[in-house]
Amino acid sequence: MNNNFNPTNFSMGKNELSNFVDGEKKCYLLANGLGGFSSVTALNSCARHDHALFISAKKAPNHRIHTLTNLEENITFSDSKEKANLFTQQFATRTNNVFGGIFLQKFEFKYLPKWSYKVNGLEIVKDIVMVYGENTLAVRYKVYSNNSEKCKLNVEPLFRLTNKDDYPSNNDEINVNTEYTENSTTNNRCYYKTNGNVTVNNIFFYNDLFFEYDSRDGRDCIGKSFKGATFTFDIEKEYQEFYIVFSTEKIIDSVDVNGLFDNEIKRQNELITMSNIKNSDAQALVLAADKFVTHRQSTNGKTIMAGYPFFGDWGRDTMIALLGCVIATGRYDDARSILRTFKAYERKGMMPNVFPEGESDDPMYNTVDAALLFIDTVYQFYLATSDIEFVKEMYDTMESIVTNYRNGTDFHIKMDSDGLITAGDELEQLTWMDVRFGDILPTPRHGKPVEVNAYWYNALRIMDIFATKLNFDKKDYYSLAEDTVKPNFIKLFWNEELGCLRDVISNTSADNQIRLNQVWAMSMPFTMIDEEKANKILSVIYTKLYTPFGLRSLSPDDKDFHKTYGGSHFDRDMAYHQGTVWGFPLGAYYLAVLRFAPNGYDTVLRQIEYTATALNEGCFGQIAEIYDGENPCESQGCFAQAWSVGEILRVYKALENTK
Repeated sequence: MNNNFNPTNFSMGKNELSNFVDGEKKCYLLANGLGGFSSVTALNSCARHDHALFISAKKAPNHRIHTLTNLEENITFSDSKEKANLFTQQFATRTNNVFGGIFLQKFEFKYLPKWSYKVNGLEIVKDIVMVYGENTLAVRYKVYSNNSEKCKLNVEPLFRLTNKDDYPSNNDEINVNTEYTENSTTNNRCYYKTNGNVTVNNIFFYNDLFFEYDSRDGRDCIGKSFKGATFTFDIEKEYQEFYIVFSTEKIIDSVDVNGLFDNEIKRQNELITMSNIKNSDAQALVLAADKFVTHRQSTNGKTIMAGYPFFGDWGRDTMIALLGCVIATGRYDDARSILRTFKAYERKGMMPNVFPEGESDDPMYNTVDAALLFIDTVYQFYLATSDIEFVKEMYDTMESIVTNYRNGTDFHIKMDSDGLITAGDELEQLTWMDVRFGDILPTPRHGKPVEVNAYWYNALRIMDIFATKLNFDKKDYYSLAEDTVKPNFIKLFWNEELGCLRDVISNTSADNQIRLNQVWAMSMPFTMIDEEKANKILSVIYTKLYTPFGLRSLSPDDKDFHKTYGGSHFDRDMAYHQGTVWGFPLGAYYLAVLRFAPNGYDTVLRQIEYTATALNEGCFGQIAEIYDGENPCESQGCFAQAWSVGEILRVYKALENTK
């Protein structure tokens, strides 16, 4: 086991925190294992509607409450009457902007976020922690004083107390006292406990918070929060520690705040030990992966959040992310729990595509690949654990998937006479390239998608192995895969002229577009592609699609290629899978290079160092969902995406196992 705890430490100095533009480029992410999270910028501001110091989970993981937006902090000096704002936030009028960054010396993030301020003769070090498995957040201030003047630290919490995507109304019934703040209209309450003094003030609404990053994407960029209490701490000694603990549950007992911080760092180090991963960047990704592994109340089991700050738990994303975020990190009990969660929701051979945000547990099943990836995930779990009893527990679900796909199930999913899977019709979008804007389908992949049929072949081979090991009826899994699926796949998908695979068989111009989906035909445990064809495909992908942060979803040579992602909702949707760079397919690409390319190990070892720079951009220690297609240098979409993190973790694990 690895006991060398050395995850990368990310930091920004005063030179990078001197203005809104630079200081709001990066943020951190904490999560509580329930779907709740904490994320504001390194500048300690909110630059997005979904930035918040404290998002709680009313029902894990998708019914989430925007509890606490931020803390308005200042230092007051008794003699000089001077007031120094530590709070930083842009406002719609801009003339009201508050910039406490002038006092900010450094931000750093390793296990937990930490801000260091200097105000006159005071040094104030602030850090925060979310308590794992609880809707509780603690804020700690360490104050070093070289100041003879009497001074106070004043903290005013800015609350929303609404559903995650909503705002409070000025007409909401707000109740504030020294124990809690409550929005009676939305039925949400936040308790607090402190070693300072609490005073109750008149309710004041900020109606014009400005979110720079939402404005760039055409999202609603004006927000609101309210305040009604002040926490005051008298600075009287050379060194003092102050704290505030916020929770959705009443805090009855005294709080060992330092213990909360120590326990969380210990928990994170135990995750590193369990992973047995040694590389510092990979250890940071182990901790990043933990943010996505979440409790699901409906099954009393585990699931995986697809991405922060926007997404809940999705079937396809879970099956892909699970391989790196859970199996590669040695979290085998969590893997069992996640697979049991999705087994419980299997219907007619299909797995859920998405569980909606809010109270409902009724998933949508519009996905053709999640079920096939479920079979692959069970197999990868078996390779890591040799747990054949768990395979036996999953077998009826896997058999139902294959049977329903052969005979036909919802959304026009069925096996054609050539043994290949066909899916989708009209406005149905069933692959991961699933954008639909009204009646517009930018990437209609109806027919036989390349990756779906790679997954299908892989699933048949796996079922043959499992049936043999369990002494079950082998049916014709192997012969169907080798004698029918494989030859017809090569016949239909291989494009000799381009030296790569067709993206889909649909008898449209989309068939011969150069897209990244062919990478999974080489990265699955069982592949139909020989070494010669694989290296030709890898050459095309590297030339046309590869970037250090991900693979382009479409070749730049294509007339439909979009150079950038941004603008209105329509503009973003039109670009989403039409050139935009995606982080997660890069894992499959590197694994295929390791498998097929001459000097593959050295190539991946060199190139993954370029990829690792993504951890210091956007959200510290995370890998984002997407990037611009032409010049991918700034994260877009979700600033932390589970399958992006998981797939690169798999590569690090493979490199260490190969060495």
